[in-house]
Amino acid sequence: MAYLGQNIKKLGFGLMRLPRLEGDVIDVEQTKKMVDLFMDAGFTYFDTAWAYAGSEDAIRQALVERYPREKFQLATKNAAWINCKTKEEATAQFDTSLKQTGAGYFDFYLLHNLGEARTKYFDDFDLWNWVQEKKAQGLIKHVGFSFHSTPEELEEILNAHPEMEFVQLQINYADWENPVIQSRACYEVARKHGKPVVIMEPVKGGMLATPPKSVEDILKTAEPESSAASWAVRFAANLEGVITVLSGMSNVEQMEDNLSYMKDFKGLTEKEKETLDKAQEELKKILLIPCTTCNYCAKVCPKEIGVSGSFTAMNYLTLYGSKAQALHQEGWLVGGHGRKSANECVKCGKCEEVCPQHIKIREELEKVAEKLLG
Repeated sequence: MAYLGQNIKKLGFGLMRLPRLEGDVIDVEQTKKMVDLFMDAGFTYFDTAWAYAGSEDAIRQALVERYPREKFQLATKNAAWINCKTKEEATAQFDTSLKQTGAGYFDFYLLHNLGEARTKYFDDFDLWNWVQEKKAQGLIKHVGFSFHSTPEELEEILNAHPEMEFVQLQINYADWENPVIQSRACYEVARKHGKPVVIMEPVKGGMLATPPKSVEDILKTAEPESSAASWAVRFAANLEGVITVLSGMSNVEQMEDNLSYMKDFKGLTEKEKETLDKAQEELKKILLIPCTTCNYCAKVCPKEIGVSGSFTAMNYLTLYGSKAQALHQEGWLVGGHGRKSANECVKCGKCEEVCPQHIKIREELEKVAEKLLG
């Protein structure tokens, strides 16, 4: 049966992790090259958000001002839970997004990162009816939401808001049966309600692009020439009812790699599925902090702790056992980016309220302070 987005090709350009120049400025010229490669290969779906600093402005320059508006789909999002005290402050994000992108309208507009305490902001500000008003005005074509919580809560939201046209979910082979993320269960709830799915984090914030060696060995034995990231994206693209699979590409090389196997993707073979099953089993044996570096925690932390940088460094220590190299990572990713170290955390818990991965951040920062910085 036909569904929304069925004819959209199954690789979407996620604009959260665009290439950067010195000073953490987005490299617009490299982004233009990536956009051109993407469009030339027949792909058309671009995903940004008000909360992705600099992203909406960059895609205006790289895409909107350079291609006919009807030739691509642009999605952006409303994060009412980020420092909004009134409905007016929340809805102002939409006007900012329109101005920054110059898009005129959005093909897909999402209420951003629903789940747990964050959903209440969208309820209190009645953004459910507000987005329908924007749709009636022709400023939005399709309305949905992104979600990070339990399948039970997803069921509640879809029962309360059957007018939502699609759901964006975190799905990857590492989280498919993960009891915290519950990718499979959330996907099944969305499909039960007849909602097509946009897949985010197929490579788990890059973690599945450079998996532990034991996992990489399984993948390389099966396909020596294929990248680890390609397995992750193909796993997600193989699911039914998928609008597209977002990949947050950060350079031309990643774009070229993704296009090489997704341009003519026809689905996974049984042998490829067996390989991914083996990789999943191997991953279960390795305990890493499941941070995807979305940095939502950074937006609410009163002490400006470098949470994601601390966790990346800690995972490096777990994987490779080199404290010296892990400390080098921490120095660059935390202090080198103007953030404070894990041992300055005051344990207020604001970070945990917005973490899509449900990480016990305060506990993990304690471990970083003790095992890495101590």
